[in-house]
Amino acid sequence: MKVLDIMTQNPVCISDEASLKDAHQLMQSRNVRHLPVISETDGQLIGMLTHKKMIASVLSMLNKYGQGALDRKERYTPIAEVMETQVQKLGLDEPLTIVVQYFIENKLGCLPVVDEQNKVLGIVTSSDFVKLCQRLLLKHN
Repeated sequence: MKVLDIMTQNPVCISDEASLKDAHQLMQSRNVRHLPVISETDGQLIGMLTHKKMIASVLSMLNKYGQGALDRKERYTPIAEVMETQVQKLGLDEPLTIVVQYFIENKLGCLPVVDEQNKVLGIVTSSDFVKLCQRLLLKHN
């Protein structure tokens, strides 16, 4: 099996020009925990924002500036300041045996899947592996 077999296609992405507030609202409205960040100019993947990282940033702002200033701080914090830029990427043909090992060793929740032009095709999450496990278990019962 390969990445293509389990990935979530056409994931919700966010522009690198967006604010932390935009990301927060997008995660809530679309019920996602991982946002590939793409360049506004050429659509290439430039980073990832995880729910964990977003919450940590919001809590840090809350502690530093208080509830009253939180909304304004979130609106004026560019996503580029918060996102992870060192992102491991996958290709469609990556064998799952290698990917699952990477997830385990790095305690990751998500990896983006890109094409040769670094455009986002999908994401593989730990939930995708759990769903695969469920399918395999049901097959063998």
